[in-house]
Amino acid sequence: MTWHVAEEELRAYARGELAPPLLWSADTHVGACAECRAVLAAVGDPAALDAGWDRLDAELDAPRPGRGERLLTRLGVAEHTVRLLTATPVLRRSWLASVAFVLAVTVTVVHLVDAPALFLALAPLLPLAAVALSYGPALDPTYEIAAVAPTHGFRLLMIRTVAALTASLGFNCLAALALPGYGLLAFGWLLPALALTAAGLALSARLGPLLGPGLVGGAWTLLMAVAARHPAGTPFAFTAAGQSVAAALAALATFLLHRARDRFDAQPY
Repeated sequence: MTWHVAEEELRAYARGELAPPLLWSADTHVGACAECRAVLAAVGDPAALDAGWDRLDAELDAPRPGRGERLLTRLGVAEHTVRLLTATPVLRRSWLASVAFVLAVTVTVVHLVDAPALFLALAPLLPLAAVALSYGPALDPTYEIAAVAPTHGFRLLMIRTVAALTASLGFNCLAALALPGYGLLAFGWLLPALALTAAGLALSARLGPLLGPGLVGGAWTLLMAVAARHPAGTPFAFTAAGQSVAAALAALATFLLHRARDRFDAQPY
């Protein structure tokens, strides 16, 4: 050894007062230097040393924030909210890749057979599925942690919903832009998507995070199947009148969801 940790720094190390990066340097050196370990044993309190080792282990084992977490933190989002957002199951690469693949295949088929109704029928289901898969004990691997977190259940649900909707609606919009030949009709899924998602959340307060959205998704699928059996121009859901109905249903479901917000504390989010 060509150098040793100063005795004053060893005393601070023993008291747990040495801050990084000096702490890491001293820890590495002490682990390899018998002379400094002897000095540390002479000046240090064993209990304080144990506490220092525990703090060091905790800091080394702490998860490193990813790029998304760092970006959200810089934008002013609270650290605990960032953790809840990034822990949303549907933000995993596997889910995002699956959604991108399904939309790419759908857009390709629409181009081949000139059937925009296929895309319009599928697109509203993806945000609904994303939100349904973002919470609940059967699907969320972090459910137990979230259930005991000191956070209002409804607030946690809304945080997860915003994350899921942002991702799924973003993919849907990119897919719609890949269908420029259909103009504004390619975005006719947006209001139905919001209506389905709001209705699914409102029903989940009473029926659970799987059954509620499942019933809404089934009803939408049945409606689209009936429309497909009776082709007569643009399906009603994507006409001006249908869009108005979707907007009204979205507003009503949002109101009912807010009224039932306390139920998400009775059965955590």
